[in-house]
Amino acid sequence: MQSTNNQSIQSQEFATQLNKPVLQFGSKGNEVKELQKLLIHWNYLPYGFSIDGYFSTTVQDAVTAFQYRVFLKMDGIVGKNTWQALYTGAPVNMPMLQRGSQGEAVKTLQRALADSNSYYGVNDGNFGPITEAAVRTFQKNAGLVVDGIVGNKTWYALSKIYAPVGC
Repeated sequence: MQSTNNQSIQSQEFATQLNKPVLQFGSKGNEVKELQKLLIHWNYLPYGFSIDGYFSTTVQDAVTAFQYRVFLKMDGIVGKNTWQALYTGAPVNMPMLQRGSQGEAVKTLQRALADSNSYYGVNDGNFGPITEAAVRTFQKNAGLVVDGIVGNKTWYALSKIYAPVGC
């Protein structure tokens, strides 16, 4: 449990150090150029995209697609968590899930597992035996420790199954 707490503290410190402004459609400036470069880096904007510092609908669509990949609210707005995910290339603040867990995070997990062709059950937000079996199958296929528990490594591997949209 100590390493999970340390990771959480490090993530919070990292996000605080970023100190980036909230960006959204219509934003302009150097921070938008930085955003555009990060989106190109993660292949959500095509190589050769004109880095112009303007948050256009194209940039907004790329942000939304990236947010989907890292399990963030898909609002096209770049806030603290989106900035952190853009810099790390990984999901942020995802809970540990296991059999018996319930709620929106489990629905997100079930959607991601379905997208990976590991889950064919109902997206009901209940981490039961079918979800656990799907997690174990995904973990085995991804070369992870097969324990049926969704922690940082499993979330990260799940985030890698999404291909950039439109690039």
